[in-house]
Amino acid sequence: MIRLKMCVLILFLMPLQMLVAQEKKVIIIDAGHGGTDSGAIGNNHIKEKDITLSIAKAMLVFNTKVLNCKYDMYMTRYTDTLISLSHRTKLARVLKPDLFISIHCNHAPNKRATGIEVFLHRYTPMKNPNQKESNRIAISILDELTQKLGYRSRGVKTANFQVLRETVQTCPTILVELGFLSNIDEADYLKKKENINALALAVLMPIKL
Repeated sequence: MIRLKMCVLILFLMPLQMLVAQEKKVIIIDAGHGGTDSGAIGNNHIKEKDITLSIAKAMLVFNTKVLNCKYDMYMTRYTDTLISLSHRTKLARVLKPDLFISIHCNHAPNKRATGIEVFLHRYTPMKNPNQKESNRIAISILDELTQKLGYRSRGVKTANFQVLRETVQTCPTILVELGFLSNIDEADYLKKKENINALALAVLMPIKL
C-alpha cells in the first residue's frame, strides 16, 4: 500500500519536475552608456553608446533566430536612453538572472592598443559560485572572439566597476570590452553591421547556462 502511494506521488510530481527543468535561463544584457553619456568616441566619430546598443540588440535577434529562444533575455536599455548604473543593477536584483553581461568598447591614450578584455569583480573571491561561473563564461567568450574573429586577447581582468560590484552576489556577472575605439582599425571594424553581428554571435554562442 505504501509503495502504491509512493508511485502515485511520483507520477503526480513528474509533470511539475519536467516543467521546472524546462524553464529558460535568464540573461540581462547591459548596453553600456546611452543618452547624454556617449561613452568613448572613435577617431571615425562612432560612439560607444551606439555600438553597445547595436550589439545587444543583435544578441536578442540571434537568441530568437539562431538559438530558437533558448534564453529569456532582457536589456537594461532598448533605446538611446541614459539609465543610471544603480537602476541597471537593480534590474538584476529584481529579475535574479542566470547571467548579467555588460557590453562596452575600450579607449586608450595609446592609439596602438588593441584587443578584447573581460572584467570580473575585483574583490569577490573565486570560491564564490557566481564569481567562478563568471570566470568560466569570460574565458569562453575570450576564446570565441580570438579564435573565430581573430581579436587579440588581453585576458580576464578584475575591476571594481559598479555594475559588477552590485550584481555579483545575485548572479554571474561580466563586463566585456569589445575592442578599442581609439584604434583606427578596430573603430572602423565596428562601423560595419556584419561585424556587429559577428561580435554579437561570438559573445552569445559560447554562453552555456
